[in-house]
Amino acid sequence: MLNFPEPPKSYSSVFLEETDKPLPLKIDPRTRYAFFSTIATGGKSLIKSCKDLHLSRFVCYKTLKPEFADNEIEQKRLIREARVTAMLQHPNTVPTYELSRDPRGNPYFTMKLVHGYTLREILDFRERYDLTQLMEVVMQVAYALEYAHNHGVAHRDIKPENILAGPFGEVLLLDWGLAKVWNPEGQGAKMLRAGKLQDEDAVAADEAAEVESIEIEDITLTGQGKAQGTAHYMSPEQINLDPSIDHRTDIYSLGAVLYEVLCGQAPPVGEKMHHIISSVLNDKPELPSEISKQPVPQLLETIAMRCLEKAPADRYGSMSQVIRLLHQDWRSELTR
Repeated sequence: MLNFPEPPKSYSSVFLEETDKPLPLKIDPRTRYAFFSTIATGGKSLIKSCKDLHLSRFVCYKTLKPEFADNEIEQKRLIREARVTAMLQHPNTVPTYELSRDPRGNPYFTMKLVHGYTLREILDFRERYDLTQLMEVVMQVAYALEYAHNHGVAHRDIKPENILAGPFGEVLLLDWGLAKVWNPEGQGAKMLRAGKLQDEDAVAADEAAEVESIEIEDITLTGQGKAQGTAHYMSPEQINLDPSIDHRTDIYSLGAVLYEVLCGQAPPVGEKMHHIISSVLNDKPELPSEISKQPVPQLLETIAMRCLEKAPADRYGSMSQVIRLLHQDWRSELTR
């Protein structure tokens, strides 16, 4: 378990005057939230903390940036993110409280406000943590993905910045804004285009084909017609805008995170974005044991390298298979 400072008392303490104050007979939803404070910004979204005056607790409030507030597709994606997050009720996903619209008609949703550090912040101080602690974080993310995949959802944006470790042992997989959802017939999400319902990823690929190349500087943003995800952890099929992308892209991305946990750097190499993308598509990563200054268990290295195979069919077939292997005894290798 990772040891972090406890959250601020103003957020975590329970006071009698808060629990027993009367609830107004007439509820005005426009005045439910107060004391807003921005805590993070995404490519097109704002994440704030605020107090839910009805329940006397601080929550996380997510909405679109003003410049995207009227964009119908971005609204659809935000609403889908809220519902995906709410429907994936798992210990390693963030509880969702409410989906609604503000007085201006802009959608927002609220979630549990969790204090802690992202895996990126933890890896920036890698020397402070032993491998057993870091692998517990990886394992919890794998559980969340196993659950999501079994419910027809691929996350598609696994990276250290989207993994949060809290002060009480919780590990949460954040930001399901790029999730791909399958309907009961096994097909991906649809969107309206030219009066017809079409596969959302196919639309993105078609739009991208209308330009000569992907705009590399936008590779980390949730753009229409652009690769979605973060380049260092994106699978080759994400970069290639493959409309048939499935849960195996998450297996690749978790492998990239595991690789960095083992050796301190992401699998692709290069100083510029186009070099990184070329590396993802063409290069076989060096073995973590050849890079790391610390001992690397052979089992974990084997798992990471199999996850990072270029072709989805060459990776593990399911997250359940990855989890079974991670449960094997790799710790004994460190004591030999």
